[in-house]
Amino acid sequence: MNTSAVYLDHAATTQLSGAALQAVTAQFARTGNPSSLHGAGRAANRVVDEARQQIARAAGAHPSEVIFTSGGTESDNLALKGLYWNRVAANPQATKILLSGIEHHAVLDTAEWLAAHEGAELVWMPVDRDGVLDLPAATALLDEHHERIALATLMWANNEVGAVQPVSELARHAAGYQIPVHTDAVQAFTAVATDFAASQVATMAISAHKIGGPVGIGALLVRRDVVLTPVQHGGGHERKLRSGTLNAALAAGFAAAAQEAAAQREAEYERLAGLRDYAVAEISRSIPEAQLNGPADAGHTQARLPGNLHYTFPGCEGDSLLFVLDMLGICSSTGSACTAGVPQPSHVLLAMGRDARSARSVQRFTFGHSTTRADVDRLLEALPEAYARAKKAGMAADESSIHTAGTGFTR
Repeated sequence: MNTSAVYLDHAATTQLSGAALQAVTAQFARTGNPSSLHGAGRAANRVVDEARQQIARAAGAHPSEVIFTSGGTESDNLALKGLYWNRVAANPQATKILLSGIEHHAVLDTAEWLAAHEGAELVWMPVDRDGVLDLPAATALLDEHHERIALATLMWANNEVGAVQPVSELARHAAGYQIPVHTDAVQAFTAVATDFAASQVATMAISAHKIGGPVGIGALLVRRDVVLTPVQHGGGHERKLRSGTLNAALAAGFAAAAQEAAAQREAEYERLAGLRDYAVAEISRSIPEAQLNGPADAGHTQARLPGNLHYTFPGCEGDSLLFVLDMLGICSSTGSACTAGVPQPSHVLLAMGRDARSARSVQRFTFGHSTTRADVDRLLEALPEAYARAKKAGMAADESSIHTAGTGFTR
C-alpha cells in the first residue's frame, strides 16, 4: 500500500486549518468555565462571545442566533424536534413535515423518529434526475397542505452528489403561510454563498469539522423570532435551547476556521471547481462509461459544490472500488454504508430515480483546502486500474436481494 495516501474525502471531514489549530491549542492551555463569574470564567466567556460573533459574520446571522452544539447531527435534531413540538403545541393539527428523499440521515432519521413516536406525517418533496428539488411540486405541496404543516426541511447542498438546492425560494414561499423551514447547511457553509438572514429560513445547521475546524462542535442558527422546544435540559445555556458547559477551545477553533474559509470562499470555489472540471474531463476520456451524478455546474454558477465529484461506475460495487482505491493510496467514499456485510444502495440516488443496482455502483471524491492538482493527478492515474479490478470482481448480489433500508451514511 502507498503510505503517502491522497485524501479525497473532505465531505466526511477535512484537515484542521492552521488558524483553527492555533486557536484551539491556545485556549486548551487555559482554564475556565464560560458560565463562571470569576476572572478565568469571564475570560473563557469572552472567547465564546468572540467566536459567536465571528461565526455569525461568516453565516450572515446575528450573534444571538448562533446556538453552539456538538455538530450537525445534534443541530438537525434540535431544529426538527424543537420546531415540530412547538408547532404541534400551538396547533395539534399541524403534524405534517415536508422533506426530500435526498436529506442526510441526521434529518431523515429524526423525521422518521417523529413519525414513529410523535405522530408526525412525512410528506415527500420530489427531486429531479440531478438531485435538485422540484420547486413547483414542493410549493404545490405547501399550498395544498399548509394548514397542517408543522415545518419543511431542505438541505442547502447535498452531501453525496453536491446539488445545491433552492432553499431561499422554498423558504420565501413557506413564509407566506408562516411555516418554518430548516436547512442542513453542513456541506454548503463557506463552500457556496449561505446568507442566513437573506434566506428567510428559521433554522440552519452548520459544523466545524467540514470547514477546517475541530471535530465535536457545530451550531444551529435560530432566527430571533423562532421558538424551539429544547431537546435537552439543564443549566439553560444557549438561549435555554441547549444546556451544557460550552467548550471555549472548540468554539475558538470553529470561529477561526469559519472566518478564514468565509474570507477565501470565492477564490477557493474557483480553485476547487477548476480541479473538479479538470477531473471530469479526464475521467470522461479514460472511463467513458462512467456517469457523473448531480448538476454539471457549467460556468461555475454554484449549482454544485465546487469540490464534489460523484460517479456511477457500472458493473462494480462501490465498496469494492473504494477498497481497491484505498490499496492504491486514494481515500474516497461510496456515500453509502454496508449493513451486516450487505452493500446498500445510495438513498440519494434512489430518490433521483436510479435503480438499486446502479445506486450501489457509486464513488464520491471530494476536494478540500489541502487538495492540489498533484492529488487529482494521482486519482486520475489510479482510477482506471481500480475500476477494472473492481469491475472484474462484479456485483455482490442481484438488486432483488438488496435491502434498501439502512443507516450509517456519511455526509
